[in-house]
Amino acid sequence: MTTTAASPDITVAAWPGSEPRLLRDGVEDGAAYAAAGGYRTLADADAFLDEVDRSGLLGRGGAGFPLGVKLRSVRAAAARRGLDAVVVANGEEGEPASIKDRWLLRNRPHLVLDGLRLAAAAVAATRTYVYVSDPAAARSIEAALGEISTETIAGPPVSVFTVDGGYVAGEETAAVRAINGGPAKPTDKPPRPYQRGVAQRPTLVSNVETLANLPFLQRHGAAAFRSAGTTSSPGTFLATVTGGGLAPVLYELPHGVEIGELLEFHGIPLDQVRGLLMGGYFAGLLNRDGLAATLDHETLRAGGSGLGCGAVAVLTDDCPVAVAASVLAYFGRENAGQCGSCFNGTVAMAAVAEALRDGVATAQDVERLQRWAGVLPGRGACGTLDGATTVAASLLTRFPELVAEHLADSCDTCRGGAYRADRPYAIEEVTA
Repeated sequence: MTTTAASPDITVAAWPGSEPRLLRDGVEDGAAYAAAGGYRTLADADAFLDEVDRSGLLGRGGAGFPLGVKLRSVRAAAARRGLDAVVVANGEEGEPASIKDRWLLRNRPHLVLDGLRLAAAAVAATRTYVYVSDPAAARSIEAALGEISTETIAGPPVSVFTVDGGYVAGEETAAVRAINGGPAKPTDKPPRPYQRGVAQRPTLVSNVETLANLPFLQRHGAAAFRSAGTTSSPGTFLATVTGGGLAPVLYELPHGVEIGELLEFHGIPLDQVRGLLMGGYFAGLLNRDGLAATLDHETLRAGGSGLGCGAVAVLTDDCPVAVAASVLAYFGRENAGQCGSCFNGTVAMAAVAEALRDGVATAQDVERLQRWAGVLPGRGACGTLDGATTVAASLLTRFPELVAEHLADSCDTCRGGAYRADRPYAIEEVTA
């Protein structure tokens, strides 16, 4: 394990036996990156796009959508409308329990810029943006741009666009809306950015970790990319592990590692684990059964959870009911305030969860929470309401004994002082 200079409070580690593709020691230098084979000429954009398809590269921002499909959708829309495309590298890391995008932007800015260049070539974009809320990340990208010539990067102009951070600010339509001069809040879909995005042009909005995989793919090809991971979730990914009374660590893992194996490597005795908060806050709670699950999209989705942004928060001393209440309260504060179903639904669910935590909820309250968790998904303009309902549903289905204890006001953990953090398992901002 190593501690990086640009993020002194964050330890990074590769998985034993797995060659890291994204993590490295120290802060990246532009000349050294180019000398090692970065920013190499892309001779055939069509052939590269075929290679992206063959690689099976899935988005690392949360949804796990195939990048090749997104690239082709943007390119086709631009050709159909006779317009130039735009590419946005999305580094606005809204999930409080995640550090991966900030780490890449601060420590490997040239890898991100190289991936942005390749994506732009694949869709024939004439304008690109790096969209961030972290000031240190913005400074890192600006400095990296100053280290290289336009001839070296051989791509369209790059602008760094900085917004105030927030849970919804990283949603793709929020990024487009902000760059277009509006607030960093989601808009109704359709149209989606690939149809009408920045300046009404077809726009690819892609997470920075996703883009950071493209230089490896250009250099080594799809077969090498698929040599790690699983058939349906190929490659490596960055996992932020928090909780358990230990400092956060950013790991690079091949998809398919068992959660319990990761936590033991991290230094958490499995008999101390009460539960897991998956994918940042978005993919809900897992109970101890989740220790046997593997970290890949297909397995976690089949179990009713998700990999999301790759963040795993471990619950040891904290009561899962109290954690769910804090997360739902966070969603209640952080929603965009634009959709009535989300604005009212998140607050109502948080109120029930907090009452349950405090031992004053009734069975009728829990029935209402169960009903809301079933009928509210899909009613918001973005994923905030879906994330909140997932947290509520997973609490009720995976921790029924704890819910019963709280209805009887007999939870020893919560009677000793509930977990009331504003941002549970949040990774504090690093200013260095």
